[in-house]
Amino acid sequence: MASSLLNRALRSIKQTNFLSNLRSLNFTSIATAHDSPSDASSSSSFTFDNTNTKKEQENNSIYLKPPTSDAKPETRTSSSVTMPMSFMTGSIVGKRFYKKVGTRESDDGVGWTVMLDYRTLKTPSKRPLKLPTSALAKAIAAEWEYQQTDGIRPFTMPLMKLACTALERVPLTRVKIIENLMQKFNQDLVFCRAPEDNTLTVGLHARQVEKIDPLLAWVNSEFGFKPTVYSSFFGGKQEDGLTKAVENLLKKTDDCELAAIDALAAAAHSLVIALGIFRGKLQIEKAIELIRLEEDLQVDKWGLVEGGHDVDIADLKVQISSATVFLGLSRRNSFSD
Repeated sequence: MASSLLNRALRSIKQTNFLSNLRSLNFTSIATAHDSPSDASSSSSFTFDNTNTKKEQENNSIYLKPPTSDAKPETRTSSSVTMPMSFMTGSIVGKRFYKKVGTRESDDGVGWTVMLDYRTLKTPSKRPLKLPTSALAKAIAAEWEYQQTDGIRPFTMPLMKLACTALERVPLTRVKIIENLMQKFNQDLVFCRAPEDNTLTVGLHARQVEKIDPLLAWVNSEFGFKPTVYSSFFGGKQEDGLTKAVENLLKKTDDCELAAIDALAAAAHSLVIALGIFRGKLQIEKAIELIRLEEDLQVDKWGLVEGGHDVDIADLKVQISSATVFLGLSRRNSFSD
């Protein structure tokens, strides 16, 4: 499902009327409430309560937080809904409890929010899910709209998870995220080169020269320092000037950008590929080709293992595509709301 949703988003990005396509989605601005089915409390992992502040009660908010042992079942008078923390870990978290999904501009006029019926969606720490663009809000609303009645499946909502990461985790751990990225920079995938004088790896070496060297040339022109390639699994060391330039770039990113770069780097095992996507040097298909360069060579030689290689490829496509789409939709200057 996530792959299907991302494919639709990617096709829209290639069109000049991308924002108008998003606006054409059948979303209501603020939908009316609905009566919940009688068996909702017994079959759903979601719990509803009235423990909010007066302000939150007026907003009729929905938020995410860990389940508690004294969680109360859903009632018609509830003003908020608590989602279990398993929402962030990928398991099915209960039946769909809403009928309509919509978006609206935030109360302060800065950012956009997602509406589930009459409730405003909130982050795990009860902060408003305030998104920087209408396009991103509608894309996340589409993820909620595509959920089936028999269960909410967080693993089909990569944009929602990235948004929670950008709004909650990045502001608190920005320094640590950058430190972790830079610690792995010298062992970047694109800096590791197969030995040229080995008959077993000569084919891979030639493929790396053909495919990866253009990206290394871009790094040289972009940051003013030529990267060093090496054949050791333990990595090498890049020039201090290059390391500092990359670190300075990361420090200038906003929270959504850093969340996307971190997700891309983790999936690609390469900060350079993540930055290539971030700066528009690499498209999704090219990035995936570089990431899988060695493994695809092995598949060409020995064949594809069903249930193994194909699953890995699909998972990689979802991770790279979702982070790239999130990055594009979160940029205010890319779309006119």
